[in-house]
Amino acid sequence: MAIIPLPERGQPLDLAYVYQLANAINDLSAQVSPSTAKYTTIDTAVGKQTLRTADSKVLGGIIPVTNNSIVTAGNERSFFYDFPADFKYAPIATATAVNIGDTPAGKNVTVILTSVSNARIEGIVRFGTSGEVSISVNLIAIGVPN
Repeated sequence: MAIIPLPERGQPLDLAYVYQLANAINDLSAQVSPSTAKYTTIDTAVGKQTLRTADSKVLGGIIPVTNNSIVTAGNERSFFYDFPADFKYAPIATATAVNIGDTPAGKNVTVILTSVSNARIEGIVRFGTSGEVSISVNLIAIGVPN
């Protein structure tokens, strides 16, 4: 957006200055238009919340779970992630396992979220195959900021 120079005291307003003002106002209007594509709807404990996408909170996190560990099929490892700034309500969250070590046992894991609150996500990684694994969990949480 254009930066409009401030006029000097007593300076007469000329056509070029008024043109700059009109351009800046039009640019600003285009940025804050009421387009429905600029809104996000998030399900919360109190119902659907619709807010400007720029006003929503999106958080991404990486949680190391195991690093070159030997696991047994059926075993589980728990993990948690505390949010640096709380959400107003529990966010919509998803978790994905990442097979850092590219091992056969790391290709057979399940991630389960056991608790999602406005300040923390907790879950477990369940191993389907025995062997050495290096796993992390990628988290994405989308919600209404506090």
